[in-house]
Amino acid sequence: MIFLLLLFICQSDSSSSVVVAGYNVSASAGSRVVLQCVSGRMVWTRDRVRDRQRVVHWDLYRAHPDYAMERVVDMFSAGDQRIYNSYNLGRVGITQTAFRDGNFSLVIKDVTMNDRGLYSCNLHHLYCHLYETVRVQLNVTKSRRKEQRFWDGQKAVYVVLLGSTVVLPCINRRNVWTDWSNDEEDQQVVHWDRQSPGIRHDRADRLVDLYASGEQRSYGPLFLQRKMNISNQAFSEGDFSLTISDLQPTDEGMYSCHLHHHYCGLHERREFQVTVEPPIFFVALSACLMPETPKPHTLPNNTMKAESPRVINVILPDQRHHFLLPLGYVLTSFLLLVFIILIIILITRRRKIKGLNCNISMSPSHCDRSSRSHSSSDDFEMDVTEVNMCNEEERRFGELDGKLCACF
Repeated sequence: MIFLLLLFICQSDSSSSVVVAGYNVSASAGSRVVLQCVSGRMVWTRDRVRDRQRVVHWDLYRAHPDYAMERVVDMFSAGDQRIYNSYNLGRVGITQTAFRDGNFSLVIKDVTMNDRGLYSCNLHHLYCHLYETVRVQLNVTKSRRKEQRFWDGQKAVYVVLLGSTVVLPCINRRNVWTDWSNDEEDQQVVHWDRQSPGIRHDRADRLVDLYASGEQRSYGPLFLQRKMNISNQAFSEGDFSLTISDLQPTDEGMYSCHLHHHYCGLHERREFQVTVEPPIFFVALSACLMPETPKPHTLPNNTMKAESPRVINVILPDQRHHFLLPLGYVLTSFLLLVFIILIIILITRRRKIKGLNCNISMSPSHCDRSSRSHSSSDDFEMDVTEVNMCNEEERRFGELDGKLCACF
């Protein structure tokens, strides 16, 4: 697993390389690890049309009336110059020796009010992926006393006299803009170093050197050279990654990838802190933890018979109070039956008592009427007055019964 630790730019002196990134790489022992070091600027893609590799162009930005940007002139390293406005032919241009002496200044003759604006000098190096810009503000005046040149903090400002000739400066004399080496492959080199724990950077061991010409030099013991290698297509693809096979604890340390392109002025370094962890083993489950398979019974006649499994299916109802439901039904039915029997007994006894009272205290005709009235289902209810009368007759009957008993 690779973790990005830092990304910074620092340079101690002109000869040292620039540290652009640092990584922490952790892998298990015995594994294969790749330290990635990729840079598109180191791709060796020499263009046979060499004069198309570098170009300079001047642009003009007008603040009014339409705030437009227009191309004034451009020139390639071969010296071909192109003017975009026919009005500027013979009046505006760049010196033909610009890519030899590094002077890309724009010369404007017979300055007019229409030449006012913000000019930009743009340098492009397609091979080295370099882009530089210089800006100059041009103002035109009719008074000679107002002519001046100054720096406003962001750009140079030129105030020139109307009708005069002005040179807008753009000078860059770096070799990358003024020279082209015939031995380009000798100026591109990549090398890997390794610092063991406790070793300083200036005492690091060189592992491998790789040149754009295809030459590769490996250092150290033979077994170390075989386990560390770089692709043969590194300069074609821009991939200078170092592959380490069969990683061991002795391979720990700080690895650094140095990229040098002397022609383009590129000097970069990427650092990798490699840590080796114990190997990972996949331990299988012990056989004792697995359930044992029952062996089939052996019959006397050496015939094998598989014993059929004995399965008991138990069906449990969903509700937990299923035993109380039948009992509730039985108790409810029993109580209802007892209630009905009790009502029947009470009604029968009451009718017997009232029939006896009517036989003793009332006339036969009345009793007959009463019996008929009581026997009929339609005249079952009694009037309140009759109930009071029957109660009074019962008391009299009780007194008469007592007297008869005394006489006998």
